[in-house]
Amino acid sequence: MTTKKTEEQLTFEQAVAQLEQLVKQLESGTLPLEESMKLYEEGVRLTAFCTKKLKDASLKIEELKEAADETGI
Repeated sequence: MTTKKTEEQLTFEQAVAQLEQLVKQLESGTLPLEESMKLYEEGVRLTAFCTKKLKDASLKIEELKEAADETGI
């Protein structure tokens, strides 16, 4: 597998692109079981990373909306 950026360097968009590539590889059905398992594990990790990023963004939006409501914007 190619060298992946560490999570500190990875953007949400890059993680989604990596997930899409993993799915294509897994759907091809040509990989040995061991490689498929490694890709699946990587997919689970990337999914958790993306979920956290989305949750953080959602919380930030809520904070901004509340701040705007408090200031009457």
